[in-house]
Amino acid sequence: MLSFLRRTLGRRSMRKHAEKSRLREAQRATTHIPAAGDAKSIITCRVSLLDGTDVSVELPKKAKGEELFEQIMYHLDIVEKDYFGLRFMDAAQVPHWLDVTKSIKKQVKIGPPYCLHMRVKFYSSEPNNLHEELTRYLFVLQLKQDVLSGKLECPFDTAVQLAAFSLQAELGDCDPLEHNLDLVSEFRFIPEQTEEMELAIYNAWKDCRGQMPAQAEINYLNKAKWLEMYGVDMHMVKARDGNEYSLGLTPTGVLVFEGQTKIGLFFWPKITRLDFKKSKLTLVVVEDDDQGKEQEHTFVFRMDHPKACKHLWKCAVEHHTFFRLRGPVQKNSARSGFIRMGSRFRYSGKTEYQTTKASKARRSASFERRPSRRYSRRTLQNRGDDTHLSHTLHLRGEKKCSLNSSGSSPVVTPLRPPEDIKSNILKAQAEAAALKVGNRNHRFEGKGTGRYIHTLLALT
Repeated sequence: MLSFLRRTLGRRSMRKHAEKSRLREAQRATTHIPAAGDAKSIITCRVSLLDGTDVSVELPKKAKGEELFEQIMYHLDIVEKDYFGLRFMDAAQVPHWLDVTKSIKKQVKIGPPYCLHMRVKFYSSEPNNLHEELTRYLFVLQLKQDVLSGKLECPFDTAVQLAAFSLQAELGDCDPLEHNLDLVSEFRFIPEQTEEMELAIYNAWKDCRGQMPAQAEINYLNKAKWLEMYGVDMHMVKARDGNEYSLGLTPTGVLVFEGQTKIGLFFWPKITRLDFKKSKLTLVVVEDDDQGKEQEHTFVFRMDHPKACKHLWKCAVEHHTFFRLRGPVQKNSARSGFIRMGSRFRYSGKTEYQTTKASKARRSASFERRPSRRYSRRTLQNRGDDTHLSHTLHLRGEKKCSLNSSGSSPVVTPLRPPEDIKSNILKAQAEAAALKVGNRNHRFEGKGTGRYIHTLLALT
């Protein structure tokens, strides 16, 4: 009897705790999408969107990934949804894309709540083919994150131009009476952002005058698409020689990097076989020899974790299907030789060809652009202190900065600690007093004191 009561009360307590946790999670999220049913039959998924907001979605316990994905796409009113995906991390910190054909609970092991992130999954090879303004806006948000995180490296001039387009799309025309240079420092565009870059961004922003947000975002995408690493999905692997390489999945094929150097490209039409077994990935490529005959070359790569290897294989299958085929591969198709190895996984969404040919309208013609995250202005932290320091050093006849060995970055001359300054002051005062006594009948008795005070200023 006692054991029965313990089990019953314990289950009730667990259900109440789950219900409270679900409500707390929903309250923390920006948007909450409820579902019918009690806590026992409901799971809570929290999805972080590209604009920085969160959506809490309640779904049936046995819901598949498709139900969550469709809820998010409907909430955002996204028509060109096949470019996007929901990503999560497993216990081994390996990223995965949510499979829309499988149960959420069987894929996302950490939860509830089950936390996922909405991301651009396939970067369009030609952004001008994106029909919807909302889709282009979300692409810009993703690329801004890629640049800021260092995933997408930019030359200085390109980074400045992209930042200028971003400011134009968010703030409109640059008005010197309203927008000054300090405003640019409230935004973050690249990992190592300098005052020199902010000045260049401010000047480039002025040149964007007259561009509407949609036009500025198109210009942003057309500029970003020429970056070498645009849309490259990188994966770290090891070859038979033990050296580390990176495989980059692109619309045209698989790039191979050794460090930062690109050493090869396998075009999708030349890849005849791609499979995996545990932590080993096998790639078979057909190339023409000097005599024009086709020869097969087999490349074997290893990864640190079997799940990471399977993730790379699935991403390669999806990239090949999305960008190269006119329609998804059917289970019994003759093309299945490319993806036949050790898994029943198939890409189930639309291809890029199908997406660009579709003509479905959104429910609403407009949408809201959310402001970017702001940071403290540089003037409040650095420029104000630098101005005071510059004024003080100018009075002492010193220079504020000197160039480093490369002749590019200014380095502030270090100041002495307060203890040294205090001891120097006391020493100078004592010497000045002694000098004054020794020269009290001298016509220029203040001359020695002035000399020592000048020396003190030079020391500090």
